[in-house]
Amino acid sequence: MLDQKLIRENPISVEENLSLRGKVFNISYIQELTLQKKDIDIEISSLQSESKKLSKLIGLEISKSKNNDSPELNNLKTKGNEYRTKISEFEEKKRTLDKKIHNEICNLPNLPSKDAPIGKDENNNVQVKTWGDPLVKENLKSHWEIGENLDLFDSIKSTKISKSRFITLTGNGARLERALINFMLDMHTKNGYLELMPPALVNSESLTGSGQLPKFSNESFKCSNDDLWLSPTAEVPLTAFHRNEIIDPKKLPIKYVAYSPCFRREAGSYGRDTKGLIRLHQFNKVELYWFCDPSKSTEAHKKITSDAESILKKLNLPYRLVDICTGDLGFSSSRTFDLEVWLPNSKCYREISSCSNCLDFQARRSSIRSKIDNKNTYIHTLNGSGLAIGRTMAAILENGQQTDGSVKIPDALVPYFGSNFLKTA
Repeated sequence: MLDQKLIRENPISVEENLSLRGKVFNISYIQELTLQKKDIDIEISSLQSESKKLSKLIGLEISKSKNNDSPELNNLKTKGNEYRTKISEFEEKKRTLDKKIHNEICNLPNLPSKDAPIGKDENNNVQVKTWGDPLVKENLKSHWEIGENLDLFDSIKSTKISKSRFITLTGNGARLERALINFMLDMHTKNGYLELMPPALVNSESLTGSGQLPKFSNESFKCSNDDLWLSPTAEVPLTAFHRNEIIDPKKLPIKYVAYSPCFRREAGSYGRDTKGLIRLHQFNKVELYWFCDPSKSTEAHKKITSDAESILKKLNLPYRLVDICTGDLGFSSSRTFDLEVWLPNSKCYREISSCSNCLDFQARRSSIRSKIDNKNTYIHTLNGSGLAIGRTMAAILENGQQTDGSVKIPDALVPYFGSNFLKTA
């Protein structure tokens, strides 16, 4: 959530920065609301000051008068009641305005970082580096063909259980998924992250705090009888874990890692990646999350990205790092680095992790602060996949495929999987 003071005092600057996302933003209505609120705050403060002065006069009148029912005292009390009534009326107006302002600002995305490349869409993203040697051969199989040949998953029978774009992992497919989850969690906990296993159902306040609501309600699955949603990412419950808290600055940075199932409607993506493990309604993910001192979030962003990269390096999966342009940034992010893994069948890189610095955007929405320099300050939050499990499995299947139809398991994963190769039964 953007700072009300910033909107009130620098609306043109806010609009110009938001326009870097490739859309026109007019925040004059919100600014007018914030100006009205400031006027009400001034009025309330003035009335409270006058009310306090009057209370002292009433106290003095009572102390010096033997008659507590004198006309002078009654007049003072009547005036005091009038002050209290006016204050109550203005406070009610302020509550109504606060709600309007909150609802309006909740629909505004984060301001892009001045360091993010300026651009309209994904075509303007900037490749920063590549790692590894991409496998380039003709007649390589896709991961879903390999999965079907090795009986790793079943999408046809899954439609009987739910509907399309759900998948049932079978045999070694389930075993490989479990191995990847445990491998990633062990890697990250050894690197200083505290493991959490949060609820898969989250309330509306949690989704609002991380930025999914109200704008993206059509992308999540909601339980009809409760104020609960299936979590689209562990970023949501991890943000909410410290909602409405003032965190001891000595504990910063706080670094969490969480495995969670994720649920997304993938609205607007029909016809894209309908086969395999790339774009499902339900998938597993290991999420990295930081709460940190605002002065240190730029370095934290590099570190969380490096921690996600370390998984790809350990698995020997070629990838590239991309600096996301202003027009392609996620709603809550100020700056994002994407990690894209090489998929040989498609002859292209595909996103496997987005590592984002949200600055104080989520902390402001969730009221998460820390006492920094003797002042309660909104802290900065960062998140990144470490990694998306299904896409990691897809990359292993395609990059590790052998001429005999088997798949070479990365050496680092062998102790978790229990074998060097995936083979037909």
